[in-house]
Amino acid sequence: MLASALNSSRPKLSFNDRLRAAGRVLLFLVLSVIALAMTIALEALTDRTASAMGYRPLVSEWAMPLGLLIATAASLILIDRKSWDYVWLGRAAFQPRLIAISLLVGAAAIGLPSLLLLSTGQLRAVSAANGSWLGAAAITFANLLPAAAGEELFLRGYLFAVLRDTIGWRWTLIVTSVVFGWMHINNPGVDAESVLLVILAGFFLGSILLATGSLYCAIAVHFAWNWMMAAALHTPVSGIAVVAPDYRVVDSGPDWLTGGTWGPEGGMAAALSMFIVVLFIYGRYLRHMEQANG
Repeated sequence: MLASALNSSRPKLSFNDRLRAAGRVLLFLVLSVIALAMTIALEALTDRTASAMGYRPLVSEWAMPLGLLIATAASLILIDRKSWDYVWLGRAAFQPRLIAISLLVGAAAIGLPSLLLLSTGQLRAVSAANGSWLGAAAITFANLLPAAAGEELFLRGYLFAVLRDTIGWRWTLIVTSVVFGWMHINNPGVDAESVLLVILAGFFLGSILLATGSLYCAIAVHFAWNWMMAAALHTPVSGIAVVAPDYRVVDSGPDWLTGGTWGPEGGMAAALSMFIVVLFIYGRYLRHMEQANG
């Protein structure tokens, strides 16, 4: 699977091929806007109907992954005539053991540096209003999983595949990671450091995709990273506050290290963790495959 993911590290395409690739990207974006308009409207209607019946909607992020999944399917069928394997969502990419490992990697990559900061007093746990930890964790799970899937489908699905075939995997990593950072510039508490850290997270997630050949694994890492912060640590996720029953973890050290109001993922401890994983993946997988491909 890795060979397939990297077989376009040095694309040799004509001007017409590149022009067609640009058209494919544009059509995917148009299809995404149309599909998202439909699914967001459907989600709003569902929420209003549930509220009118006296129910509080528990999942509020499903419109984005559903819309992007529809747009991806339409692009594969109508534009490319290709299977789900092209965007790393085929049967071969769905490997439960590899996905389970990815969940552990995502949780450990942010959990271990956060525990180190806790043990040294740079982060500390404080009391919060009583509540149900399991209930909050379940709601967080139900919302963070589709949110992670939506972002991964958008940047590291069809767009990543087309760009990889057009400009190579290196430039694709750079472009998609920069866009990933740009997507978070309106988050609460954003600053230059947090945006740079999100760009690094783009390299982190893109490397996982290339190393595993599975978008399921990239989604798993992305989700586990966020869920560890929200459900286990009760810290903000990319600056967004989360439900924190019984306790929450706050910073008591310098913001450049702990992430401040952005959460631990915005600090240098998390940056070092991601950098180590990216270096390992490059040395263990990407560099050797690059050499094998000439």
